[in-house]
Amino acid sequence: MSKDLLLEIGTEEIPAHYMPSILSQVRDLAGKSFDESHIAYESIRTLGTPRRIALIMKGVAEKQADVSAKHKGPSVKIAYDADGNPTKAAMGFARGQKIDVKDLVVEDGYVYANVTSVGADTAGLLPDLMKGIVTGLNFPKSMHWGSLDFHFVRPIRWFVALFDKDVIPFELANVKSGNVSRGHRFLGTGDFEIESPAAYEETCKEHFLIVDPEVRKQMILDGLQKLADEKGGTIIMDDDLLEEVVYLVEYPTALCGEFDEDYLKLPEAAIITPMKDHQRYFPMRDKDGKLMNLFLTVRNGNDYHLETVQHGNERVLRARLDDAKFFFEEDKKHHLVDYTEKLKKIVFQDGLGTLYDKAQRLE
Repeated sequence: MSKDLLLEIGTEEIPAHYMPSILSQVRDLAGKSFDESHIAYESIRTLGTPRRIALIMKGVAEKQADVSAKHKGPSVKIAYDADGNPTKAAMGFARGQKIDVKDLVVEDGYVYANVTSVGADTAGLLPDLMKGIVTGLNFPKSMHWGSLDFHFVRPIRWFVALFDKDVIPFELANVKSGNVSRGHRFLGTGDFEIESPAAYEETCKEHFLIVDPEVRKQMILDGLQKLADEKGGTIIMDDDLLEEVVYLVEYPTALCGEFDEDYLKLPEAAIITPMKDHQRYFPMRDKDGKLMNLFLTVRNGNDYHLETVQHGNERVLRARLDDAKFFFEEDKKHHLVDYTEKLKKIVFQDGLGTLYDKAQRLE
């Protein structure tokens, strides 16, 4: 017999660019832990949003596999006396292997013990396995909170740990496991129960959580493309930006904003960079390949009062583009050569001088 397993680690918002690595680590740690524990399973999936890391394992065996091993002992000359009786060495070896000395076998001049370990129930092993997965994760930067000497990428707020419908009991960082998760920070109605691993994704969806990153990604792409088609534009797609946006939201809704055409007089880089790097917006080109005075972005929520969100994003971008326009106009007042002297104040690398020294070497 087998059951499905769910582990959800609920946290404060995790940096988006950490998430792909975290989900990969969870998948690897789970596979390695269960393989080493001789617990069979059918498949492993990892899911995640900014506030949760989830592991779903299907077809987990209810019992460890029995393990047979052959252990080498002392040589026959040491294990038996001249009359063929077992010595203290043979008896000690047999006792250590928890078998009767009569069950020792002789091969190639040595005695061997064939030992079979009977598998334990999986349910009793899962608490330690779950804790091992959580504590085995590594992050570029970790946090500790309160008076705890426990480190994690962000403070842990809840655990959902289920083996079919049964809670896997464990505790870490003063947080006890259970079957209660938390809904969308703004759209959800608070805590909600997960009945079983099989019901996890659908139950989360009812609380405005799209936990599968691939589903969220497709929702974002479909939403962006629909708006681009309506506006007659082509999205300037950036895969890294798309991946980041996927892990910034739990329930995505695409929207389109506009900015003053006068800003299009700036170089494209001065417009696109604030959009992508600062605001996580997707620029668009028209059918002639020219940059449009429109942008696409993704809201972490539904379409309620979407126009208010649109105006807010437009206002923020306008301030960014005003900065870009100001610095571009100021930079145009000087030739590039005028900045050469300022390079003398910027250290390139200890022992290699300043950026001015580097420029001179290159010249």
